[in-house]
Amino acid sequence: MTRLEGDSLASPLKYRTGPCWGRPGPEMLAQLHGKPQNSDSFQKQCYGYGRKPPARKSKKKKGVFWGIEVAETLRWHGWELGKEMIKHLILKNVHEKTQRLSYRCPSTRSFFTIFPQPITLSPGMSLTLPIVFRPTEKREYEDSICFKKAEGEFSVTLRATLPRSYLSFPASVQLPICAVHNVTETTFPMCNISDLITVFAWEVPSPFYMIPDYGILSPGAECTVKVVFQAKVAAVYDVTATCWFGGENKQKRTIQIKALAKYPYLRVSVTGEEDEGVQPGKFQDVLCFGSVPVGTTAEQCVEIFNLSVVDAPCRIERAKDPLLQDHVFSCDVSHGLVPAKGKLVLSIRFQPQVVGEHSTDYFTITSAGCLLQTVLKVVGFCKGPLVFLHQHSVDFDWINLGESSMQMLKISNTSDVLAYYQFDIDGRGSVFSLDRPCGVLEGATTLVLKVTFRPAHPISYHRRVVCLVHHQEPMYVDFFGTCHSDTVKPAILQAKHLSWYRTNMVRGLTLYPPDILSVMLKDGKLLMDEKGALMLPPEIPEDKAPKEYFEASPVNEYFYDGVSSDLALFPPHVSVTPKEYDFGCCVPLHKVELLPLCVTNHTKGKITVAWTTMHDSAFQVSPEICDIPPLKSSAFRVLFQPTQLNSLYAAELEGFAFYKVLRHYSNIEEDATICPSWCLTVRLRAHTYEAGREHFIPQYILDVPKTFPPVAPDTDTCCSMLLSNTGASLITFSVDQAACPSVLVKPHSGHIMPGGHQIFFLSTHPVNTVSQQHVLPLQLNSCPGYTKEIDLRSCGESLLLLLEGDGNLYFKPVYIGTSSTRMYTIKNCTRLPMVFTWKIRQSDSKILSVTPTAGILHPYEAMAQAWAFTPDKETKYVLRAMVFVSRKSPDSVSPKSASYALRIVGEGLLGTIRAQKEHLDLGNVLVGDLQSCSIALLNDGNCSLKYILSVEQQITGPCDPEEVRSDPLALELEHSRGTVPARSKTLVRITVRPARRLHYTWSIKYAICNPTDLASTKKEQRPLCCIVATGIYPTFCITDACSAGSASGISKSHLWRLFSLDTLNDYLERDPAASELTYRVPTRHSTCLIPPVYTPLLLDFNFGAAPIGSEPALVMLLMVNKGVVPVEWAFLFPSDQKMDMEHWAEDVEFSLHELHQMRIQDNQLFSISPKSGKLLPGQEQSLQLSHRHDFIGTDHLPVLLKVSYGHEILLNFSGVTVERYQRYVHFASTKHLFEPIAIGTSHPLTQIYELYNGSSMSVMFEVQLDNIVRIQEENFQHPVFVCLTPRGEIPPGTTGHIEWTFSPLEARMYAVDVPIHILGGESTLITFQGVGYDPHTVGDTATSSKALSPSDFPGSTKLTVPGQAITLSHQRICLGNIPDCSKASRLVFLNSILESKAVVFAWKISTCKDKRVLQITPESGIVQPGESIPCFITLRPSGSASSYSIDVVCEIYIQESLVQYERELQDWEREKERQAVEFTITEKDLGTKKKPKSPAVRSSVSAETENLLGSSAVIRKYKTLPPITNHPMPNLPAGHLQRKLLLDKETSRVWVKPEPPKPILLHLGVTARSYSIEDFFSNFTSEFPKYFLSRPFSDQPLERKFMDVSWDRDRMDVDPEWLSLAAASKQELQIVTDILTGVIRGVLENTQFHDAVRRSLDEPIPYFSQFRCVESAEIQDRRQCSMVLSMASASPDLYPDEGGEGKEMSQETSPSNDLLESWDIFHHKQLREQKEMMSRQPAFGNLTELVLENILQNILMEASHGEVVLTARPRVIALPPSPSRSSNFNPVETPQQSP
Repeated sequence: MTRLEGDSLASPLKYRTGPCWGRPGPEMLAQLHGKPQNSDSFQKQCYGYGRKPPARKSKKKKGVFWGIEVAETLRWHGWELGKEMIKHLILKNVHEKTQRLSYRCPSTRSFFTIFPQPITLSPGMSLTLPIVFRPTEKREYEDSICFKKAEGEFSVTLRATLPRSYLSFPASVQLPICAVHNVTETTFPMCNISDLITVFAWEVPSPFYMIPDYGILSPGAECTVKVVFQAKVAAVYDVTATCWFGGENKQKRTIQIKALAKYPYLRVSVTGEEDEGVQPGKFQDVLCFGSVPVGTTAEQCVEIFNLSVVDAPCRIERAKDPLLQDHVFSCDVSHGLVPAKGKLVLSIRFQPQVVGEHSTDYFTITSAGCLLQTVLKVVGFCKGPLVFLHQHSVDFDWINLGESSMQMLKISNTSDVLAYYQFDIDGRGSVFSLDRPCGVLEGATTLVLKVTFRPAHPISYHRRVVCLVHHQEPMYVDFFGTCHSDTVKPAILQAKHLSWYRTNMVRGLTLYPPDILSVMLKDGKLLMDEKGALMLPPEIPEDKAPKEYFEASPVNEYFYDGVSSDLALFPPHVSVTPKEYDFGCCVPLHKVELLPLCVTNHTKGKITVAWTTMHDSAFQVSPEICDIPPLKSSAFRVLFQPTQLNSLYAAELEGFAFYKVLRHYSNIEEDATICPSWCLTVRLRAHTYEAGREHFIPQYILDVPKTFPPVAPDTDTCCSMLLSNTGASLITFSVDQAACPSVLVKPHSGHIMPGGHQIFFLSTHPVNTVSQQHVLPLQLNSCPGYTKEIDLRSCGESLLLLLEGDGNLYFKPVYIGTSSTRMYTIKNCTRLPMVFTWKIRQSDSKILSVTPTAGILHPYEAMAQAWAFTPDKETKYVLRAMVFVSRKSPDSVSPKSASYALRIVGEGLLGTIRAQKEHLDLGNVLVGDLQSCSIALLNDGNCSLKYILSVEQQITGPCDPEEVRSDPLALELEHSRGTVPARSKTLVRITVRPARRLHYTWSIKYAICNPTDLASTKKEQRPLCCIVATGIYPTFCITDACSAGSASGISKSHLWRLFSLDTLNDYLERDPAASELTYRVPTRHSTCLIPPVYTPLLLDFNFGAAPIGSEPALVMLLMVNKGVVPVEWAFLFPSDQKMDMEHWAEDVEFSLHELHQMRIQDNQLFSISPKSGKLLPGQEQSLQLSHRHDFIGTDHLPVLLKVSYGHEILLNFSGVTVERYQRYVHFASTKHLFEPIAIGTSHPLTQIYELYNGSSMSVMFEVQLDNIVRIQEENFQHPVFVCLTPRGEIPPGTTGHIEWTFSPLEARMYAVDVPIHILGGESTLITFQGVGYDPHTVGDTATSSKALSPSDFPGSTKLTVPGQAITLSHQRICLGNIPDCSKASRLVFLNSILESKAVVFAWKISTCKDKRVLQITPESGIVQPGESIPCFITLRPSGSASSYSIDVVCEIYIQESLVQYERELQDWEREKERQAVEFTITEKDLGTKKKPKSPAVRSSVSAETENLLGSSAVIRKYKTLPPITNHPMPNLPAGHLQRKLLLDKETSRVWVKPEPPKPILLHLGVTARSYSIEDFFSNFTSEFPKYFLSRPFSDQPLERKFMDVSWDRDRMDVDPEWLSLAAASKQELQIVTDILTGVIRGVLENTQFHDAVRRSLDEPIPYFSQFRCVESAEIQDRRQCSMVLSMASASPDLYPDEGGEGKEMSQETSPSNDLLESWDIFHHKQLREQKEMMSRQPAFGNLTELVLENILQNILMEASHGEVVLTARPRVIALPPSPSRSSNFNPVETPQQSP
């Protein structure tokens, strides 16, 4: 390690601790947790020396150099001029060996050390080397000390730096994501890593700021800087903050501040049912409390969800309404923070005060700087008690004086609200008393009260008692009964008397006594109505009906009694004054207080007043009974005599007044005249508290509302108040009515027993809408100090309706005839519900409508209404509507109402809709699949358009129009109706699902929606756009197939039939059935081993046959996706379709068929690679199928080919495995259909039937012809079926052909069953069928059916088998239709795909007949790496009409393997020859005299000999090679492993003869069809000129009778030399001689010709050699010579003899020149005719064709070698002049070579 030593100045680790910085205090913790802190104090803390971290040893970076550990750099800090500083460099040996090194001193004078000397360090030892630094000037120094070892050098840097200011903080800081208008913050450390006190200041762009933004940091001190972010706009912020620091030389460092601000999104969720009256869409959320009991508090929670990713602060505010005085809804939370993706729960409370009032209020949740607001509507209903009495009167009948009677009175509360009730009667001083005059009635309960009747006088009693209920109107009950004495027996009072009394009272008859009424009744001045009540006789004429009694409102009856108020419902009969009296302080006790009472009789009869006496009461009345004359008054005295000091006294005096005539029943003549008694009550109170003595402190609970219930101005309103006595002593109360005259209170005074309560009713009459305050003093216990001031407010509510938008409603421009709807809000701004009704002019009713037109607005409720504007013409509209509001009053009289006007402005326009793309092509869509797209609807007008879309479907293609007409619509609109706003566009999503593989066309039309006239809407449909699509199925096809392994001998055409590939491609072209689409994708759906089959498509995949132990049969298929959509395919074995099930659920009993399939799948006899895949459009995929021959027998396995969303085809994989030496011919099918033949055909086609030898031995077959002969006999000995090769031999692993001709007599189908016997094998019965047709009936169809097109034979060169080294340019060649006596050629290239190895090829033609008609040039050769060899395939028909299908095999060998094989074969043969003459002596005792033993001669492959060394002849054994033998093939077992072990064991004992390498077989299929010349000319007339008919005489058929064979034979004896001189004259011969002489002389003198001759000797033989072959040339020359000579002999004038007439004629004509000239003309004419005749001879044509064919072949070979470019543009080359010729020359055109 490096040890740093020196004085105090060299130690930068000693820090001084500052006064401010230590561990984070509470204030800093408050900052971290989001608590506010004063930024000034924070900056004051930072403006100091900062916080120093604890001292620690700085770790220096060390390095290890070749086992020496040393510091890489040595630094000096805090140095001063003139002082030396020493640091020590420590070298440590960390290697396991001793290290030796030396060093070199620093180069500068500022650093020096001790004199260099060698250093030796043992393992683990260290050396300290002192380094002295001596500065001479104030600057930075840097040097190095170099150490040298044997391995190399390394150095240590020495550096002395000056102190400078430097602050360290991160390069960037990321703030948490923040909501707009919210604040987020983060911190980062800033450290002063310099040795100077550093002043810093921050410059930060908005919306960021730093805390602290300036300060001072001591050396080594550290502070925490807070970054605060408050964004006003949602955006991504990436700003740069600059920190300036340092002294005179300011420095700066930047920090990148990144932040993200987003808008919050709050959603209010109410966890209850919304109010049904709220219109959806106007208010987002409604909180309904339902019915809440009065005086209680209900609480519900509202959740505010934050759907954004930022924390969202929010503010909860109540709707501001100055008219609302008392808020029944409250929320304690006014501000909150909703976390990101979280929620905030608000608690809303509802405390109703007025029973029956609907309360409505609104809370606004505001966030993001008042940009986003959500309105929460809260509604509730206040319910109170529902108390009622089961009977309105209690009848005690009559009792005797001194007795008592008791009756039951039931009182019930049907509400669930607690009810306080009180009967206003003092049972202590009344003849009627209740056991529980006041109490509490629980919800939904019934209470049975006991009412006792104790009369004090023999009179009839009647008292109407009021039952007061808190928060409910009062109720009344009538108590009545009659008391009899021995002497006084008044009339018994009954309920009917009360009813008659009230009716009589209304009619003013009760002021008369019964005796007077009886007289009037007798005199006829009074009558009785149908109810029995009295009435005055009607006046004539009868103007009105007699008055009837009506039940007054209980509140009015309670207040308007003529005592509490100046108003009374009926004039009183008897009155008492005063009704209430307070004796005040009555001390001393012996003093009796008197109160005069005045009772006034207001009737016209004499009455008697009887007071109820209270013997134990301090209040007494004198006299108890007194008579009062009519319309007179009488005075009574109330005596108060207390018995106890410092007590409260209160009582109610009760008296009854009645007509004196009613004292005895005998005085009553008519029951209708009976009048009940009138009850008189006086409330008295007093106290005996001495002066200075404190009264009892009342203990009570006062339940009083703050406001009176709302009413209309100039209407009475009342409320109840409950005063409960919670103490153990009596409470007296009195209300100073004079102090608040605007409020009526009843009762004014009274007393409350301990535990009881008193119910007050308060009433006021607000006259206007100004809020009025009422202060009502309530004095308790007769002490002014116990006065409670009750503060109440009342206000009249006027009809005030608030219209949105100051009474203006604006509609956007609307399309004529359509409707536009807008929501418009009206609000009830009062505390009373109101009824509203909209009135629209009759002329505007068709244009304007509103829903609802009438309704009820609850207090402070806002209602959103839907206004509909439907213009009928193109103009602007300014309309007016009125809304009338009134109070909801049950009175029949219509209440006052108010009206408000609404101004509606709108405009009617016309417009159209167009599609952005009028034609949309979706291309190809998978049948049954969905494809979606959007069409843009554009509205260029100024009005929104509501549209209705309709779709018309048209299906075209190869289909039945009637069938597809009923197909359902394959296009689905996401929205068939919608609205396109003005000057905008709307996207309509469409989904296409074609059901057929046809072309679909959808015409989309639109109509402007007119809801009032749907019929016209359908008529006004306009075209919008057209959408086209084509339904397709995913499909592929098999384009090529090849075989390898044991199936390599199968030709391509035979393999095509074995695998039914034409049928497979045909199936794939069809539309899949519905059952095939049961499972659209490959899936496991079966629960059994043999899955169910859902497809009707079945075909065979036949792998052929092979002996056991053979190589697997490999078949390569090329799959091509020729469609336009990707294809997903899969081959599913039965195990791939079975679901995975538990073992207990599977069936353990298997059938033979299941066991067979399980054996095949478990041993993987069939395999497919790959089993599934995906083909893109145009993509190819090779598929390898294999069958292993491990078990003898026939293997069958159903394999399902599943195309996703397409076909499902069941493939029956089958393969045969035979014994090794078993002869077996594999028949692809037991039926064979010949090609159709026209009846009357003279030369029927020769057709073939293929047999494949799947065994390892040659097979002889024989066709049994018995049935063929029978068919011939049945057809008049006409050979319908002829087998041309009834027997033959098929080599192993190849295909044999049986040739047939089919010649029908009739246009029908022929069939014959022919047994084919296999010698040594099984026989098979094959059914051959053929169809004959009439060419005259069929017409062109017959010709087309016989035509053979090259397109009918697919083939590909991209499919290769494993190990293939060469590819063919064509897999199949179709030569088409060929006439007889012609030939057809094709060019095929062998392309080497190897890069480093040569390949040997050899063409093999299977049968001798094929060899005669087919010729391949070259037949064999070598293909170099990357080379292409052209091969010419020539077909010469055999002379009879035939159908050719020739399988040509090209054997491919690697040249290296052939060379290796030949080398090994030569070594094997040499060894075999050597072993034939060598033997091995094995005796061990040749040196002793023992009887010789017969040597064991061992046959071996090779022997090793050793020389005898030394003088002692030691005979050693010779170690021989294994014996030479041919490799016998053992009987191989079924298993691979056993067979391999046996072969290995056998190979170790013998030296097997080398086997030739196995070739790779390439199959080339050659197909053609030959016709006789007559048939070809008649069927293919246009094709006839394309063929050259070659007629060599040697190949002419013998049956052709038109040929003269003897004539040909004579012509062949002529000398060939005459052919060149036959047509030449003497003059021509002379001219030719002269020309040739000059040419030869010029050639001999031309040196360029000499050079060309020399160069030609080195060139390969040109194509001219192909003009002549030894045999054919001689024959052709002979034929031509004989032909010319025969022609010459036939024209004796052409060639005259030397003697005879010819000579004479020549002599005679020679003198004449004219005759000579005419002879020359005639001679030239004859010569021209002879040349034309020679050009028409077959020999000349054959020669010409041969020359042209060789020319074209040479050109193609040169082009294939790159010597000439056939597609290049021609160019003109000027040849140089020959020195022996003239300067004139002809230009020659040659192809231009590519550069």
